Amino acid sequence: MASPNNNKSKNQLVSTMIKQGFISNPYLSPSPSPPRTSNPPSPIQIPTRPSNPSPTLFEMMSEEQTRESKHSLESRYRTQERVSRVLADAPFPAVGDVRLTIAARDGFKVSMDVHRRVLVGRSRFFSDKLQRNGSHSVEILDCDDVEVYVETLVLMYCDDLKKRLMGENVNKVLGLLKISSAIMFDDGVLACLEYLEAVPWSQQEEEQVVSHLSQLQLPDSAADILQRLVAEPSTSSRSDDILQRILTGVLHAKDDKARKEMKKVISRLLRENTSNSSSHESNLDISRDTLYHFCHRCLTSLILSLSEATSVDDNRQQDRGVLMGEIAREADNLQWLVDILIDRKMGDEFVKLWAEQKELSILHSKIPTMYRHEISKITAQLCIAIGRGNLLVPKDVRYCLLSTWLESLYDDFGWMKRAGRSIDKKLVEEGLGQTILTLPLAQQQTILLNWFDRFLNKGDDCPNIQRAFEVWWRRSFVKQYTVDSQLQLAIFDYTE
Repeated sequence: MASPNNNKSKNQLVSTMIKQGFISNPYLSPSPSPPRTSNPPSPIQIPTRPSNPSPTLFEMMSEEQTRESKHSLESRYRTQERVSRVLADAPFPAVGDVRLTIAARDGFKVSMDVHRRVLVGRSRFFSDKLQRNGSHSVEILDCDDVEVYVETLVLMYCDDLKKRLMGENVNKVLGLLKISSAIMFDDGVLACLEYLEAVPWSQQEEEQVVSHLSQLQLPDSAADILQRLVAEPSTSSRSDDILQRILTGVLHAKDDKARKEMKKVISRLLRENTSNSSSHESNLDISRDTLYHFCHRCLTSLILSLSEATSVDDNRQQDRGVLMGEIAREADNLQWLVDILIDRKMGDEFVKLWAEQKELSILHSKIPTMYRHEISKITAQLCIAIGRGNLLVPKDVRYCLLSTWLESLYDDFGWMKRAGRSIDKKLVEEGLGQTILTLPLAQQQTILLNWFDRFLNKGDDCPNIQRAFEVWWRRSFVKQYTVDSQLQLAIFDYTE
């Protein structure tokens, strides 16, 4: 029979281990589940009720609670299956000197026999807690992810951690990193960091990596991982120079297909940057001066190419063909720059610049339509933006724009429809009509009566802006407004 002193000593030891969190208090925690394996829960039988077009509040709450309970049990069952697969391949002994139980917040728990020498040798947390030789019973409560905790223990038995992590996904390794850091498993932390530094990340994984590393107290090697995201201050300050180089490369690209593809990529990235700048997530800013510098260069090159093309005689058809290619390329470059200016709300100055290109307009009329119609697309872009309210320019600038380029747009409209998919006929017609209707009524009348004559002769080869024509008609003949000296409006309705 054991002596009273021995019983007292054992009771004190158990009490001490309960206080340190190694043994759960049988009066405060649920009884432990059977080790290793457990029978899967029986399927939930959802009670059915007679069909009722108007269920009561109590019935609705009961159904919701049943659905949540079923989802919770299914989730636990899936976790149990995954943990069972991990344990099936785990190098744990049949009988160890440490009985380790890991319990989740929802009550799910798993027990396993492990070696004290492995825990103490690889984890500073366990080394501090398991200083006494002999058998131990340890229970770790309120784990966020039991499966990842078990996999971290498996990792502690591995000699080649790098090989073990190969093929894992980033989310799994972030979970292993979190547990390794919590139990001070230094080799595991370094192996996870080396993995994260070497593998590519998706955009979602990138955000998760940054979030995890910012929360964990990790060694300096963690900073190496973020070097792919964080630029040196000197690099960030030269962002405008880098953008200048990129824009120059795109505008002067020799391969047309590559140039068009990169234009799409750069435009999309700049749009993302514009949307992010409103939430203060962007540190990139392309200056107005940089964009207009390229606009002036394209305009100068376009005028020069048009001038040369008009002076080439018929015996130099090869030279003429090269020049026509240059004209189409520079016009396409300008369209791209105008799109960027409009997206970044910097296009008002370009409307005035384009409206003043009288020389370019004259040269444009001397070139065959099949080569020059790309130039008229720029006018169409501006009219669409003005009609949508994305460009705010004075009425004299708007009228100057139409005075300079409207005839050219009329002449090229048929080719614009047939030659390219990048133009939307309805958008051009709507934008042009809305731009005309922003002008004083007398100017509307002049422009729309000229359009009326042209449309009757050209038909579909002329923009159909009859909706604008109808609005002008009603303004002029159905409801007339007069303004006295005190800016009071009087309405004369001739329909009565």
